[in-house]
Amino acid sequence: MRLSVIGCGYLGAVHAAAMASIGHDVVGIDVDERKVAQLAAGKAPFFEPGLEELLVEGVQSGRLRFTTDTSAAFGASVHFIGVGTPQQKGGYAADLTYVDAAVDGLLPYLSPGDIVAGKSTVPVGTAATLAPRIGAKGATLVWNPEFLREGWAVKDTIDPDRLVAGVPEGDDGVRAADVLREVYHPAVAKQTPFIVTDYATAELVKVAANAFLATKISFINAMAEIAEVTGADVTQLADAIGHDARIGRRFLGAGIGFGGGCLPKDIRAFSARAEELGRGESVAFLREMDAINLRRRDRAVELVVQALGGSVFEKNVTVLGAAFKPHSDDIRDSPALDVAVRLYGLGAAVTITDPAAIENARRIHPQLTYVEDRDEALRGADAVIVVTEWDEYRRQLSPEAAGALVSGRVVVDGRNCLDAAAWRRAGWTYYGMGRP
Repeated sequence: MRLSVIGCGYLGAVHAAAMASIGHDVVGIDVDERKVAQLAAGKAPFFEPGLEELLVEGVQSGRLRFTTDTSAAFGASVHFIGVGTPQQKGGYAADLTYVDAAVDGLLPYLSPGDIVAGKSTVPVGTAATLAPRIGAKGATLVWNPEFLREGWAVKDTIDPDRLVAGVPEGDDGVRAADVLREVYHPAVAKQTPFIVTDYATAELVKVAANAFLATKISFINAMAEIAEVTGADVTQLADAIGHDARIGRRFLGAGIGFGGGCLPKDIRAFSARAEELGRGESVAFLREMDAINLRRRDRAVELVVQALGGSVFEKNVTVLGAAFKPHSDDIRDSPALDVAVRLYGLGAAVTITDPAAIENARRIHPQLTYVEDRDEALRGADAVIVVTEWDEYRRQLSPEAAGALVSGRVVVDGRNCLDAAAWRRAGWTYYGMGRP
């Protein structure tokens, strides 16, 4: 099938490359000339495992191309909209400027029978507002939310755990769902759940999923706060309750909390939309989840200060990690980088290392010191704090080897990802999040 993808940021670029890899003829469209040039050359503008290989394969095969010219969408059967919906400046609500601009730009190039598939995360009610404008051109809008995990986005696009299609009532909706089944034919052939809903349900599926994950993470971090004043160990607590099949162990990792370009802004936008609908009390707990999450960053900084005798002024602190999660170079609302900046503000000499995110971090916070080599970054540190659980830190860093590089054997495990006993045996003073 011929497909267009409007918006070639994280979501759109991955989607375009993945669709080309399963045999579709895809054009990716974006207003950013530099990004388009990179993608057209088979270069990923951000770090995502497996993406660059798909880009090279797609471009070389001729099935994948990129342009800034929206007219290139003409003739495609399905047009995916994958632009960003950032948090509004000065408020919690989602900014739909890019979604509206994408639709406005696409309208002149739609043909009767075309399908427009929205993939962006939007407030419930957005699709119902856009549908008449698209319907006036004889095209049909569906809402097809994405469920990508950064670091696993290629797999999640090609082999998703479920597909959701919000469609209008009647024959147009039936046909649109069938077309999407064709688009995702490899996943459908594997009996991947394909859930057809109305617009509002499809929009809510995405924000509800993110809200639930944020709640689960925040819950265990709230338990970490209790553990810290009672002497309990939150990691053992999580293991114990995680054996309950109704709860599960995943996303019960206490630490410095979640970040990135999705969970924080999506739960805030959900809260704002609920207020607009007169049901703010229904999701009022999300505000507290957000507050718990931010408090864990405070706690990580407190632990470093405590570990260094009450002050970090002119102390050398090495921060292991800058990205908000491993397998990504994304620093949007990164707890790791936030902790580093706060320590710097308290007078510490902060050195950051990260396998993928250094350049992105340096652009935003050039005042910090960045070192690519992990061992070099550790040299002379008075304290070390792990804030992104890359394998380079959690599995491949020997406490004995690290101890030979630092000035002070003090480690704050902001992700509870280290073997506390092993580090203590190697002579380190170990501080965990919600651990004795």
